[in-house]
Amino acid sequence: MQINSLINSLKNSGPLGILLVVFTGMAGAAFAAVPYSPTADDALPAAIVGAAGPLLGTEVAYYDGNEQTLGYLAVPATPGPHGAVILIHEWNGLVLRVKETADAIAAEGYIALAADLYSGRTGSNRDENMALVRETLADPAEIISNLEAAVRLLEARPDTYGKIGTVGWCYGGGVALSFALGSDTHDATAIFYGRLLDDPEKMKQIHHEVYGTFARNDQGIPVAQVESFVAALRSAGIANDVHIYDEVNHGFWLHVDRNPAVNTQPALDAWQRLKAYFQRTLGE
Repeated sequence: MQINSLINSLKNSGPLGILLVVFTGMAGAAFAAVPYSPTADDALPAAIVGAAGPLLGTEVAYYDGNEQTLGYLAVPATPGPHGAVILIHEWNGLVLRVKETADAIAAEGYIALAADLYSGRTGSNRDENMALVRETLADPAEIISNLEAAVRLLEARPDTYGKIGTVGWCYGGGVALSFALGSDTHDATAIFYGRLLDDPEKMKQIHHEVYGTFARNDQGIPVAQVESFVAALRSAGIANDVHIYDEVNHGFWLHVDRNPAVNTQPALDAWQRLKAYFQRTLGE
């Protein structure tokens, strides 16, 4: 029987046939994988210096609560099992740079899922970005629900062994911290210049080591605020690797190419720390 005739007959055979049609379509799709290619000790991922190649991942619908939500999934070519990382975008949404960074993390050997907290939307200017930030932060329970759906998708994969972390930048860094406080479904939280708290009692809700990278020249997150955050982590007995880099500003790591002469060395150190952190928290 020709494949089209088979599919048409399955469509007419009730719910089981519909499921088989879906499976047939999935089996026939070509999903690229990311070659295993960890960066050398003196190299940054091409994604954050503006030199990434074509995307190797695929869009994925992971959140039943909102059909407009489409994440981006990058899977290592090696068989695994792997640890997994959820990427949480900046204030402008799930844009190309974040997807490229998901590919870079997959190249390190982790399954990478870039979440979408804006229901498929992105902002193109400050006003649009702030409107999306305010809208979503006004409903923190929806954010937690979205990210827990991302966790479930990763946990259900046969090529993972269940350890899952998050990494977020700016808006996404603050969301990553909120997720650590509001859910116990993951094993690592990496914050890049995101909103912080300084309450040790609230920090006790976190049950894993926390990574943080901040910029001394960041006017939105002063050094004193970072120091209070670290003091709260220590008071709560939470292991942490938090560093403030001199001479750099907000956004320096995900966008090294904005000022490579200043950003490159701090970004390299932060990247090596992040790799070591994920190995500690998400390694077998």
